[in-house]
Parts: sequence; structure tokens; C-alpha cells
Amino acid sequence: MTHLTRREWNALVAGGLVTAPFAGLRAQSKPSIVAGVRIGAQTYSFRDRPLDQVPAAYKAVGLSFCELWSGHLEAAQVIGATRETPRPERRELLRKWRLAVPMSHFEGIRKQFADAGVTLTSYDVPYQNDWTDAEIARSFEMARALGVSVITSSAVVSVVPRIAPHAEKAKIKVSFHNHSNIRPDEFATPDDFAAAMKVSPMMGATLDIGHFTAANFDAVDYLQKHHDRINALHIKDRKKDQGPNMPFGEGDTPIVAVLRLLRDRKWDIPAHIEYEYRGTETVAEVKRCYDYCRQALETK
Repeated sequence: MTHLTRREWNALVAGGLVTAPFAGLRAQSKPSIVAGVRIGAQTYSFRDRPLDQVPAAYKAVGLSFCELWSGHLEAAQVIGATRETPRPERRELLRKWRLAVPMSHFEGIRKQFADAGVTLTSYDVPYQNDWTDAEIARSFEMARALGVSVITSSAVVSVVPRIAPHAEKAKIKVSFHNHSNIRPDEFATPDDFAAAMKVSPMMGATLDIGHFTAANFDAVDYLQKHHDRINALHIKDRKKDQGPNMPFGEGDTPIVAVLRLLRDRKWDIPAHIEYEYRGTETVAEVKRCYDYCRQALETK
């Protein structure tokens, strides 16, 4: 399969609350809650298939919590673009789609996942400076239709002041996702998170512990100090010093310590697997990741 980063997918497409823990768990007899910790996955993990095939993949793995990646909803064929569509035209098609798509579309997606026994915990939206205020407002309508009270975002830091008033009005938290590249206007460091959190109490963090480790920060220490402002975790394994993604247990990321901290402190923060290393078949690899997390939590 082709492994694209979320940033690459967003560029291709744009050219440019956790709900109640047991809501919608009808199809699976047992939710993926291990020792009190909610384990789920980012749908980016299943980027090798269209959205309508993703709920079945969750069911096959045994996961019942989901962070929904907007790249699945905003794929080129959805917005009417092709590989040959120029970037500015692609961006305008995406803007038009965001402003015109009916909320029933998102309600239907929520039902598809619920029918597979999967609860949506958050919606991942890539806010950038070229987003109009109308697009930002529309994203909160989408989140409401999906039944979530958290939007996660691989955003630029400078867009935060424009997002905050919409979040406060909608009463939906925005949780910024970090990457490992430390550069201006990018979420990567504790200071970047702090800058966003100062803007509004509705601004928080989606802590990607793999990227945090690759940037040589301490995910366990950050979780201990800021768990009350962390709305979700992305679980992946990377080497330090901007090292590569690795199969779980082969990198430097303190996955076991982070999960056990959630367990022992009883912090209800969903831990979403994000499969990014080069493996074999996607469902098998995500299941391998889930088994690793489960073993970490079931061991004293």
C-alpha cells in the first residue's frame, strides 16, 4: 500500500466531546475498553480504503472508538476533482463542498459507524490560514452532526484565534495535533500547545506521543502535567531524534507507560492507534497494535 502522511493527503485534497463512552455500541458485544482505558483508532490508519469500508475494518480489529479523519470525507472523487485538477481549482471545489454538503451526510456516516459498533469520539479537521470563516463555522456544524464534542486538528498555530470564538459558541472543544518538525507556526512543542491553550479554555491538545518522542520531548511528563487539557492521544511508535515510525514496541515512544498512566490515574482520554509504519495488511497490523496496547494494560 502507499503510505502518505496526513499532511500529504491534506495537500492532495485541498490543493492548497467525546460522546458518551458506550453510545452506539450495538454491533459489538464488548467495547474496546481495556482496564478502563478506551482504545480506538484514527481512520487515517485505514487510508488504503474508502470510508464506506472503514467501519467493517474497525469491527474486524475489535475496536469500538474512532477519530474520523476528514481526508476520508474530502477525497478528490468526493469533491469532484481528479489528479489533473490544478491546485487552486481543487481548493475551490473543496471549499464549495464544505459549504454545500448537507448535514444529513454526516449523520449517515455516524450511523454507519454506530451500526458496526463504533462510537465517533472526534472529527479531525485540518485548519489552515486559507480557511474562510464560513468554512470554520461549517466544520462545527459537521462535528455536531457527527455527534462529537471534540474537533482534533493538524492546524497552524496562527489560525487559533479565528477558531476559538466558533468553538466557544458551539461548545465544541478543539484539540490540536502535534507533529515532530519544530518550525514556526507548527504544533510540535509544549510551548506551541501552551500558546493555543492561552487563547481559550476550549483549546486543547491531541497529544501524538510518537511525534512528541521523535522531537525529543517527554510524553509521560507532559501527560502528567496537562492531562486536563488533553482530549485525545495518538498512539504510534517512533525513534527519537526525528527517527522513523516503527512497529509498536520497537521504537522509543513510551506507549506502555502512557497507557498505564491512563489506567492507574483513571483519566478518561481516548487512546487512538495511528498506524503509520510500513507493515503488511492494514487490518492485521492495526490488530497487532491493538494487541500490544491490550497486553500493556492487562499486565500489572
